[in-house]
Amino acid sequence: MNFLLKVLITGLIAYLLPQILPGVKVADIKTATLFALVLALLNAIVKPVLVILTIPVTLITLGLFLLVINAFMVLIAANFFKGVEVNGFWWALIFSILLSLGSSVLYSLVGGGKN
Repeated sequence: MNFLLKVLITGLIAYLLPQILPGVKVADIKTATLFALVLALLNAIVKPVLVILTIPVTLITLGLFLLVINAFMVLIAANFFKGVEVNGFWWALIFSILLSLGSSVLYSLVGGGKN
């Protein structure tokens, strides 16, 4: 149930963020929710492999390279949908940071962290 709540919250934030980010476009709330689901699956399957493969770079950059990996996850997920458009790496980086922050804040406000 928590997974579904996280996906819905992430979808909502992904739908709202393009209102303030001109380099990102999301067609509708359905597309944003599906985008959030694909992003969650990529983060569960692909991201751990990339993190392991890039441990040396991550250590040298004191963990900042993880932001680059998050941006690539957003770019990969956006390629699955015609309704999601991210205009380049920098927009993906900004979008991924704001998506993480917004989702975390909203999830904690909804009370998803309580068991």
